[in-house]
Amino acid sequence: MIVRKFGKSDVKDMIAIWNEIVEEGIAFPQEEILDEKTGSDFFFSQSYSAVAEDENGDIIGLYILHPNNVGRCGHICNASYAVAPKKRGKHIGEKLVLDCMEKAKEIGFKVLQFNAVVETNIHARHLYERIGFRQLGVIPKGFRKKDGHYENICPYYIEL
Repeated sequence: MIVRKFGKSDVKDMIAIWNEIVEEGIAFPQEEILDEKTGSDFFFSQSYSAVAEDENGDIIGLYILHPNNVGRCGHICNASYAVAPKKRGKHIGEKLVLDCMEKAKEIGFKVLQFNAVVETNIHARHLYERIGFRQLGVIPKGFRKKDGHYENICPYYIEL
């Protein structure tokens, strides 16, 4: 598996993976499903977008990287990661996070912060903690799940 910068030919597969996560309604804050136009605009608007490609050339994951804020806080970035549901449990997410951290440094970001890691997303939380991210606290009922109930979110950060 390799992690590489995405290209126009990857957008269709990226949209499919992204939309699966949005439709699950358990991790991403977005509720809108991307189509070919909105997906292309979205992925090209990021500071950096990457894909994980398996040995068969199939896109199995992705990440987006962008500023978390502006001005005096513009050195802090944010990212989102998505792994195709059928490919989870193979450390693809870890490779995406590590690549993202390197790209963020190259771009000039100093801190990578995750604003809304759902407390019950234990696989992501264990991954972030194993890599060295620190939890900033808990925001009670900060995430509305697809079924309408609220769960806590845990912001995380790491200095790059």
